[in-house]
Amino acid sequence: MNSLQILALRDHPELLEQGIDYFASTWGIPRPVYADCMAHSLTTPEPLPRWYLALRESRIIGSYGLIRNDFISRQDLCPWLCALHVEEDERGKGLGGRLLSHGRAEALRLGFERLYLSTDHIGYYERHGWVHLGTGYGPTGSPSRIYTIGTGLEGRRPTGTAAG
Repeated sequence: MNSLQILALRDHPELLEQGIDYFASTWGIPRPVYADCMAHSLTTPEPLPRWYLALRESRIIGSYGLIRNDFISRQDLCPWLCALHVEEDERGKGLGGRLLSHGRAEALRLGFERLYLSTDHIGYYERHGWVHLGTGYGPTGSPSRIYTIGTGLEGRRPTGTAAG
């Protein structure tokens, strides 16, 4: 079987340790940072944070998260799609676009009007409907491009409000 699944870690806590290892090794961020955030995400009554794994059979081939802030100066914007990653041997098959669409749908389901991300990439996110919003700054002062996209909830609820 060659089926792809995009699973919410919250719905699959049995994948917690594997997910923590995957995000930490992929992004080079100390494991305790992800471990603490992901473990608490399983039980919080708040809509964020949320973590997602793309699996083909039992192999993790991609990931992303929805968080309150992505180590960026624009604390006024929320939520952020973070840690989008597709394994090299899975690139060029549309998985990145599927993960972006899934993230947008999840943000809508959670009650958010807009979704944001920060990146150094130019061109990729625009192809998926994201709009360059401006520049933000990371913890070291380095600039990062900020993108946004609507979830489809626009005009139905006040900006920044999320369903709980």
